[in-house]
Amino acid sequence: MQKVKFQNLSISFILLFTISLCSCQKTSDSRILEAQKLDLIQYVNPLIGTANSTTTSALKFSHGTEALAQTVPYVAPPFAMTGWTPQTRATEKKCLAPYYYKDSLFQGFRGSHWLSGSCVQDYGSLTIMPIDGEVKLETENWASRFSHEKEITTPAYYSVDLERYNIKAELTSTKRCGIMRFTWQSPSEAQIIIQPNSDERQGFIEIDTIDNEIRGYNPVHRIYQGWGEEAGFSGYFVVQFNQPIREFAAFSKEGKTPGKASLQDQNGLGAVASFDLNNSKTVIAKVGTSFTSLAAAKANLEAEIPNWGFEGVQQNLEATWQEALNRVQVTGSEENKEIFYTTLYHSLLHPRLYSDVAGTYPAFAGNKKTQTADGFDYYSDFSMWDIYRAQLPLLHLLFPEVSKDMVQSLVKKAEQGDWMPIFPCWNSYTAAMIGDHCLSVFADAYAKGIQDFDLETAYRFARKNAFEQPDNFEDYKNGMGRRALDSYMKYGYIPMQDSVKEAFHQKEQASRTLEYAYDDFALAQLANALDKTEDYQILTKRALSYQNVFDPSVGYIRGRNADGSWDSIFDAGRKNLPYITEGTPRQYSWYVPHDVDGLIEQMGGIQQFNLKLDSMFTEGYYWHGNEPGHQTVYLFNYSGKPAQTQRFVRQIMAEEYGTGPGGLSGNDDAGQMSAWYVFSAIGFYPVCPGTDEYVLGSPVFEQVKLQLKDATFVINSKNNHQDNYYIQSATLDGKVFEYNYLKHQQLLGGGILNFTMSNQPSNWGSNASARPYSMSR
Repeated sequence: MQKVKFQNLSISFILLFTISLCSCQKTSDSRILEAQKLDLIQYVNPLIGTANSTTTSALKFSHGTEALAQTVPYVAPPFAMTGWTPQTRATEKKCLAPYYYKDSLFQGFRGSHWLSGSCVQDYGSLTIMPIDGEVKLETENWASRFSHEKEITTPAYYSVDLERYNIKAELTSTKRCGIMRFTWQSPSEAQIIIQPNSDERQGFIEIDTIDNEIRGYNPVHRIYQGWGEEAGFSGYFVVQFNQPIREFAAFSKEGKTPGKASLQDQNGLGAVASFDLNNSKTVIAKVGTSFTSLAAAKANLEAEIPNWGFEGVQQNLEATWQEALNRVQVTGSEENKEIFYTTLYHSLLHPRLYSDVAGTYPAFAGNKKTQTADGFDYYSDFSMWDIYRAQLPLLHLLFPEVSKDMVQSLVKKAEQGDWMPIFPCWNSYTAAMIGDHCLSVFADAYAKGIQDFDLETAYRFARKNAFEQPDNFEDYKNGMGRRALDSYMKYGYIPMQDSVKEAFHQKEQASRTLEYAYDDFALAQLANALDKTEDYQILTKRALSYQNVFDPSVGYIRGRNADGSWDSIFDAGRKNLPYITEGTPRQYSWYVPHDVDGLIEQMGGIQQFNLKLDSMFTEGYYWHGNEPGHQTVYLFNYSGKPAQTQRFVRQIMAEEYGTGPGGLSGNDDAGQMSAWYVFSAIGFYPVCPGTDEYVLGSPVFEQVKLQLKDATFVINSKNNHQDNYYIQSATLDGKVFEYNYLKHQQLLGGGILNFTMSNQPSNWGSNASARPYSMSR
């Protein structure tokens, strides 16, 4: 078939052609034919998750910060270095996002590094605000009222009317740069404020009237293992204007100094520039950013936005998002499409690009040496405890060309810091959460055919994490190495007597044991693939360590003492037990994704397992808002009851996700909550990353087309609607299909999977031979 091209048109307005194609036909290049591309950006609502959750589940159970998804309406390409957002909160404090829907005052456009859907902190950011008239030195004093009715937000464009100043503010961006267009409807004194957002009374700003630019930086500070220490690099920016700067001043909270060209390390520092708008009512500001230097920020700007064409940048960004979203095409209700494509958008915001157009980036772990990425893009901000479960596996499936660079970035971090990181944010070591999940990422990438990274080096450092601890205590305290590894190796579990002091999350011994057991399983798969037989045998044995904290007398995991006795405090439904991470024993006991058959045996057999698992959902114990439970609903597939997975997956999608600003239940956690929905709405989920299987659920759409690297995989669901969520029968490429899981290579090879749906449960997929992998089988 001839490839049809559209030129000189915004992707958003391409006419949709109806083309008859075999759904499983291999594509002639490695992506979608241009004529098949749909206008999907219209379904993305970046405001979802910016307000207190209004989903069914959240209204019942969530409170405080748990009721906030903590997303912001980023205008940015997937995985951008800098995301651009309207700002309604000025600080870079922990757990405070730059934008909340309920706020009424617009403070400017922020070039942000906020980890969307998190409770960390922004860092290295800057804010740009147009005003008219006298400059007030406090952010809250120069802010303008705005109305959501006059706010347009998409992944590629944002605009708002500033009521106080009668200014229209518009925004679009590239990977490393942003461009803003400010139009004064009735100017008196047009001015633009630039402010680095340091909460540490640090930073630098400089006005250069010769190059007609304002530049500066904001030093980055760590939390989670650094406790506020400097990360060893800054967020750099260079702002250029299409109109000449007429007058300028540097300022801080101490006052404004007209004509002063620079200022450093003062509280609330910033700069203001005024413009003569006699011949125009518009000023365009374009901004280059970098983590390396001011020169790199300027080079990024020259490379990515060389001219002043706002519409051209916007159209390129629209095209980028259309291509990304079109990797999954769905047929179904308009509401479900809005939820689906918004969760897909949220799944593609992180990890963050760190390298410049020249490949330069600050070395990992704050050694202040500039590195150069050769043949790959370097990424950081891996919220690893969250995203290894579904968000990174989603990238392995849909964006392997990006995920291979992310995996290689982890290898480079280990080389530069001499340890594999646990939770690499701020381009630094942290031990923010529990587990050692970079090991899972390597194993999963390898299992999914992503093997063009430095595998031997990855394995060497992953193995080091699993078997060694730093000799230097300061290195360990700084976040290098597994927490409590010595205890884990000595006892086969982490006893209550080890309080895990050198961690942001202390204690949580039983939960740590479960997650280390899974990580050991993942590394064992990599050892097996690399013919490291002795490591494989040791790690496979250690992967059963979860059994050592499973108390058969209560039927759940429990804290255990060094002498083998059980902790005296136990309540299966009690929160805040010291040996459990963010949940209860009833919720955490299901976290054995690699050995569900073994877990069934621990729980007293398949009947008892199913009774307990069913009660999680029927009696309201399930908590979707925290990641260790995300695989739980899919475990019925291992115990002969896949119809229960189908039922409860649909229930979770209906209760935990919705439209509007309150449409996410709880923190999105860097896209993990959203990635769960993307997978589940498609119809399957990666229960055990590190294997090549996806466990089937209940697709929410009548048709899903996965546009993969070399082929299209289609899932059709006949008679599918909100009450018909049970699978009655299935065929794969015309042959009867009874397995309740799919292999990765089956997807990559292309095909057509047909389901027939009903409102009545069936025995489809319940045979023992149809069940997913479990290491004890």
